[in-house]
Amino acid sequence: MATTLFTQNIIACIWDFDKTLIPGYMQGPLFRRYHVDEATFWAETNKMVETYARRGYRISGEIGYLNHILTYVLAGRMQGLNNRVLRELGAEIEFYPGLPEFFPKLKAAVREKSEYVKHDVQLEHYIVSTGLAEMIRGSVIAPCVEAIWGCEFIESPFQPGFLQQKEFDLNAAAEIAQIGMMIDNTTKTRAIFEINKGTNKNPALDVNARITPEDRRIPFQNMIYIADGPSDIPSFSVVKERGGKAYGVYHPDRPDEFAQNDRLQHTDRIDHYGRADYRDGSETSRWLRLQIQSICDRIVADREGAVAQRVARPPRHLNATPEEEEARRQALLPKQDTFL
Repeated sequence: MATTLFTQNIIACIWDFDKTLIPGYMQGPLFRRYHVDEATFWAETNKMVETYARRGYRISGEIGYLNHILTYVLAGRMQGLNNRVLRELGAEIEFYPGLPEFFPKLKAAVREKSEYVKHDVQLEHYIVSTGLAEMIRGSVIAPCVEAIWGCEFIESPFQPGFLQQKEFDLNAAAEIAQIGMMIDNTTKTRAIFEINKGTNKNPALDVNARITPEDRRIPFQNMIYIADGPSDIPSFSVVKERGGKAYGVYHPDRPDEFAQNDRLQHTDRIDHYGRADYRDGSETSRWLRLQIQSICDRIVADREGAVAQRVARPPRHLNATPEEEEARRQALLPKQDTFL
């Protein structure tokens, strides 16, 4: 008998990180530790594409900041920087009001009604960021999320001929030396499709494989994507155009970010927007709770409708009327032949 791969009773909140969950950029603690001027670092990074172009090089703007961190390490300006240090620095990241408590509160909200529990409706949080995955893993939000997509560094990269080596030396003083994973605002959409198809849960599934909508783990209409601005338009579009919800947040003290989100709503890039304030009673908290409840109600209605369509009614006794009973009795009497 045919069956589906997943029950599709899961809701996903997919979060950007910088300027969505935190007021600025997560690399702040890294710059403070190594006494690097943050403004100078970003100014250099932003000028890289243009400056290298004058030398005849073409480079990706999105990968520039990762390469520049490696250059700082190579130049001795960030000596000893490795993944362990990045994770430790993640503990210094400060979040917007209401976080991280808001994440488990949303999860608990989908268990508040008995019909949601009956159908085992669940909520999962995911972070998809162009920032550093190890710093996010070291932050207070990490225990509240299902999975994290972000940029990754490699320490002690394999040398030529490593396939012939039987053992590899572990260098405790290793530094980051290569880029292992790069997430930019376009490749974020790949992560969203991985969540949609369930490849992050089932390694046997390939994100590029053709999977029918009913066989995907989290359908797009069960998704909400939350981010801060125009750089997330590819992700907003992927989710919203396929039936999910898109929500923009802005810093309460930044009128330019407010205007930016207003333009996104007027151009139908997002469904709604609000302050990056996740405390109980805030507009953002209320809107997200409302949408999650609406998705829960639809999941329950769809599942109960499917049961009603697929399960036949059992036979039942019928109470005949006196007229019907007399007709049945007459039909059972022996018949006599009549001759004219």
